[in-house]
Amino acid sequence: MTLPLPVLLLVFAAAAAAIWVAGVQLSKQTDVLSTRLHFGAALGGLILLAIATNLPEIAIVASAAVSGNIGVAVGNILGGIAIQTVVLVALDAFGIRGRRPLTYRAASLVLVLEAVLVLAVLAVVVAGSQLPDSLIWWRLAPAPVLIAVLWVVGLLLLQRAGKHLPWHESGEAPDNQEPPKGHSQQQAEKDASTKGVSTAKSATIFGVSALVTLAAGVVLERSGDAIAGHIGLSGVLFGATVLAAATSLPELSTGLTSVRQGDYQLAMSDIFGGNAFLPVLFLLATLLSGKAVLPHAQSTDIYLTALAMLLTLVYATGLLFRPQRRRARMGVDSIVVLVLYAVGVAGLFAIARA
Repeated sequence: MTLPLPVLLLVFAAAAAAIWVAGVQLSKQTDVLSTRLHFGAALGGLILLAIATNLPEIAIVASAAVSGNIGVAVGNILGGIAIQTVVLVALDAFGIRGRRPLTYRAASLVLVLEAVLVLAVLAVVVAGSQLPDSLIWWRLAPAPVLIAVLWVVGLLLLQRAGKHLPWHESGEAPDNQEPPKGHSQQQAEKDASTKGVSTAKSATIFGVSALVTLAAGVVLERSGDAIAGHIGLSGVLFGATVLAAATSLPELSTGLTSVRQGDYQLAMSDIFGGNAFLPVLFLLATLLSGKAVLPHAQSTDIYLTALAMLLTLVYATGLLFRPQRRRARMGVDSIVVLVLYAVGVAGLFAIARA
């Protein structure tokens, strides 16, 4: 885009607002449709949910890959994982009421397994970045394919773990949330039924919201790339920070809704689930660009991957040790994540300037 900076900022803000509104509607209608069509807990339903809730990232990665802007695509994927983990800090600080923090109320071994899946997928990202870029056949590279396979296998294991684990109370911690995980999704369907929203209308809203999200995602990527050029910020840094934050707005809104309805496990599961899915987009970027994307990852990308793994590990530890008190409206794990992210972003800029 060859527009003045103020116009570009206005376009970027409008696209971000469109993603916020459409993304929230997308999440609501996904809850309604998955409940009415009874596929929410099935593998296909989990895959559909992951795709629906990450449409902004899909649009940005596809647009960047087609235009050859691989740095923005990689930075948005890996920066998105880090900043979506920080969304949990906001949910803990602004969504929770009472003395107990988010990880105390949500504690479950299934959530720990979801965090492990995120770590496993990111480990493959690091390994794949070290492979030569000549390892590509029919627009397929080994690392993105392995990431996709690992993600599907992880979903199957999580689906099984959600039904039964060979642990006391199937891995549920004592004194965590009383209603079952996902009860807020059923409430969303009840609210839609009360308002007379038919399944056809819900599907129509879903489709329109998906199209708006995809279009806004493309505009966000193009305007963001132009803004980065105007202010002298690299596409990688912009994609990993500002762009990733903009695409995380729907997760923030829907997460706050889940937490305020007492569905703490669903709020954390949505974040971990989205983070595990995002690296699958390397397969999409490879297919569209015709290049092995991961071997072109820069030092800032690997740095972001390590930061995302560290933040995920902190919350996994919090789920196991369950801090019982809040300080500054947050659990100690959220405070640690916030500090680590702030230090991590400062280090990211230091690496970019080196």
